[in-house]
Amino acid sequence: MGDSGSFVSIDVDRISFGGKEHRVETSYGPISVAVYGDQDKPALITYPDVALNHMSCFQGLFFFPEAASLLLHNFCIYNICPPGHELAATPISSDIPVPSVDDLVDQVAEILDFFGLDSVMCMGVTAGAYILTVFATKFSDRVLGLILVSPLCRAASWTEWLYDKVLSNLLYFCRVCGLFKDYLLQRYFSKKFLENAQIPESDIVQACICLLKEKRSTNVLRFFRSINGRYDITAKLNQLRCRTLIFVGENSPYHSESLHMISKLDHRCSALVEVQACGSLVTEEQPHAMLIPLEFFFMGYGLYRPCQLGGSPRSPLSPLCISAELLSPESMGLKLKPIKTRISLKSDQGGGLVA
Repeated sequence: MGDSGSFVSIDVDRISFGGKEHRVETSYGPISVAVYGDQDKPALITYPDVALNHMSCFQGLFFFPEAASLLLHNFCIYNICPPGHELAATPISSDIPVPSVDDLVDQVAEILDFFGLDSVMCMGVTAGAYILTVFATKFSDRVLGLILVSPLCRAASWTEWLYDKVLSNLLYFCRVCGLFKDYLLQRYFSKKFLENAQIPESDIVQACICLLKEKRSTNVLRFFRSINGRYDITAKLNQLRCRTLIFVGENSPYHSESLHMISKLDHRCSALVEVQACGSLVTEEQPHAMLIPLEFFFMGYGLYRPCQLGGSPRSPLSPLCISAELLSPESMGLKLKPIKTRISLKSDQGGGLVA
């Protein structure tokens, strides 16, 4: 992962979303935030998993045309990069303490302050999902809703802690980057997806491998250690006051974690979408499976995917507008075929979740 001083050549234009990169100075060090869209629109912040950034964690979802139109029509997207995970990042000095998860959560709050954002929609993957969930419990008035992909909510198990510790030590002392890279790929993708080199989606894996090679291993290790030191937030989940939508692949290592988490959330304003034959990184492996659940989720906020040219909503309280084809049983059947959903049909808040 890039510690030798040479970097893998990456076609940035091919994978860039064309937004503007901001360097935000926080109390816990500088952070890179890529902003896409009209900043007058409601804000959606994203936070990726370990060793990933917005290009390697969310490009599958953002490049899926229907999802892109849904998200960019309704939101300005602020992609938060974990410390030292941006392209061409320099090594973070060993003299700087490894941030705790609470430090990373407070850093998110400072980023919102920098951009003048009061309340935001949040989308996070695994480690990023954990950070944004903690953020929602600590700053509940600043979170409109949570979209979590293969989230964590409990402390690392002893087995996980030991396994991760061995990998961390190998990476730190021996520079065995190949072993760590394989571990990360198995963390992200299903076994079948990794093994099937004939499918077009294998390009996603190759792009991910290229970006992993570019990463500074010492920077990745710092974020890895931060997340490995997480604490159990199960008892705080019932304090969440925002709607929550969870996606998890049935082959994800964190499938049981997601089931545990949804069982602790208020069923009136939370939903679980299990994606068949998929690993943890649903945003890359099967982004099409996220479209219909996201559309229904955003319906509760009066947001919609445009079916024709027109004005964009400026607030989550805009009037509801849904295209007729979305309500077609045939269309919904086709879209939902690869997904098993567990979503409450009742809501005491109006505009509840439906599947």
